[in-house]
This record gives sequence, structure tokens and C-alpha cells, in this order.
Amino acid sequence: MRLRVEFTTEPFDLDEAPAHALAAREVIEAAELDAVDVGPFGNTAEGGADAVLTAVESLLRKSLEAGATRISLQVNVIGAGE
Repeated sequence: MRLRVEFTTEPFDLDEAPAHALAAREVIEAAELDAVDVGPFGNTAEGGADAVLTAVESLLRKSLEAGATRISLQVNVIGAGE
């Protein structure tokens, strides 16, 4: 099964990326995922279910440790037609 995760971390800082956003980015970029897209207002990544779920757990832990006060995420199963 393949999954797509979309996430944001808060609080936002438009002047420079906060530590929690950098922590999330490091987790996603280091994970064995593909189709990674990191942006200032939202991030997405796709991969096998185990890789995505492992990355999500690490992302939550490391972002919260780095000062995130809110993490919004959505996980979708990617069908053959998408």
C-alpha cells in the first residue's frame, strides 16, 4: 500500500523557518520516501505505508520537541488511479 502525507507545523514565521519546521523537513528528507515537496505553507510526501508511518511518528516527536504548538496532517491511501 502507498500513502501520501500532507502536513504543516505551527506557529508560522514568515521571516525564517522555525526550528520545528526544520526538524520536520529533516525527518521527511531523510526518510525513504518519494515525491517529497517541502514548502512554506504545506508539505507532502509519498511512499510505502511502513516508510510513511515511520516518518510521521518521527516527524511528530521531533517537531514537538523543537517547539511546534500544532501539527496538522492528513494521510491518504494512494489508489492505482491517482
